[in-house]
Amino acid sequence: MPSSPDWEGVGRVLRTPAVRIGAQFVVWCVALAALAGTVGASNGLTLSKSPKDTLAVPRWLYLATGGATIGASALLASFVTDRAFIARLDDWSYPLPSAGRLRRLAVWGGRTLGVVVLVLAVYLGFTGPALPTASFTILIAFAGGRAALPILSYVVGNVWPILNPWRAIATVLPSGFVTYPASLKRWPAVCGLLALVWVEVVFPISTVPSVLATVLVVYSVVTVAGAVLVGPEAWFHNADPVSVMLRCYGAVGIVQRYPDRVRAVLPGSRLQDPDVVTDRSDIAFVIGLVWELTYSGFITTTAGDTTIRTLTAVLPAGSTTNRAIVVYTAVFLAGYAVFLGAYLYAGRWSRRLSGTYLTSRALAVRFAPPLLAVAAGYHLAHYATLAVSLAPAMVAVSASPLVPPPNPVVLSPPGWFNAASIAFVLAGHLLAVWAAHTAAYDVFPRRLVAIKSQYPFVLVMIGYTVVSLWLLSLQGAVPPFVG
Repeated sequence: MPSSPDWEGVGRVLRTPAVRIGAQFVVWCVALAALAGTVGASNGLTLSKSPKDTLAVPRWLYLATGGATIGASALLASFVTDRAFIARLDDWSYPLPSAGRLRRLAVWGGRTLGVVVLVLAVYLGFTGPALPTASFTILIAFAGGRAALPILSYVVGNVWPILNPWRAIATVLPSGFVTYPASLKRWPAVCGLLALVWVEVVFPISTVPSVLATVLVVYSVVTVAGAVLVGPEAWFHNADPVSVMLRCYGAVGIVQRYPDRVRAVLPGSRLQDPDVVTDRSDIAFVIGLVWELTYSGFITTTAGDTTIRTLTAVLPAGSTTNRAIVVYTAVFLAGYAVFLGAYLYAGRWSRRLSGTYLTSRALAVRFAPPLLAVAAGYHLAHYATLAVSLAPAMVAVSASPLVPPPNPVVLSPPGWFNAASIAFVLAGHLLAVWAAHTAAYDVFPRRLVAIKSQYPFVLVMIGYTVVSLWLLSLQGAVPPFVG
């Protein structure tokens, strides 16, 4: 029986982009409202693995800000269809003055500085003060390496090749005894990233300098040995998790090095380059960056505390600490599998929607770089406060590492600074959606196909962002049984 003309008209209205986007807006607003009452600024691990102070943010403000931004991202994915405009933004760059001899001096000086800092960090980790905020080792590793270096990478550009102490050591040693197996791709870096996050959670490396120094020694031995075995270039490009992480974050930055010269670009423009993500190992690494920040945010909330305690109590045997480590590990790996699986499924879904001859793997590779903008927003939300609050202590201790001040100054940022965490997450989300939009128009010549292809990936990004906003809405808590 033919459909009624009235119902056909209603169907056409419901299928219009404006109605679809409005529905998305309402759905995500309801989700945020359900997740957030009074918003707290829960964050990632700090030097004491303690929760951040709770910041009261009115529900209406949190709802309006998050919902409006998510709605704007849906609008962006549907209505900005001018290829010439997209191409102009993507291709814009400004050549910076050539460094020449100055760059060679900077590389030599930076790597010398990196080696000196590494030696001091190991030495003072075993012999220096035990107070975390007075420990050169902990401040350099966390306020510097965990917080400031990634922020510098995705805000400005990647300077790690200039500062990398392990590369400086490996460069002067005989190397390249075997060829790096091409089949390994960047899977060693993926395993290394997950291992480092696991170590950060289950061992007190952010509170006990000697434990951190031991980890630095082990990491140094493995890294230098690997670089000597396969050559510094192959090792630090494929296997070293710190180098790969900072190179990925650097792709978001506004200063990029090209074969001809260094150029200033718009934030995220480099995410369109084909060498940022090239295979599934790169996808796994990028998802690892997103998940490790989500995980560290989760375990420092009341929901994470309850989950860990409940699952630890369920396990039948072993000491409480050992059972807790099993639970932390299981939650970490299970969450990573869910995040990775959701993204890979989006690739298959995108292929069905677009009807393209491209494989789901090719689509997943092409749309993965925008997730680095999501990771950058998460990282800034988790670690901006840590970097600012510990900056005076790091400067004071670095000025006199052998005789540090007994009680360095630690700043207490104003309340609004914690609220900026929400803005950082949403800004990263918007940049990621725009980058995915640009990628779709780069891959598909037909406008409608380009729009359809990006929907699954944008929905995954929205899901990641809502989870992060939910975590920011929770009360902080100390991770139980560890540290």
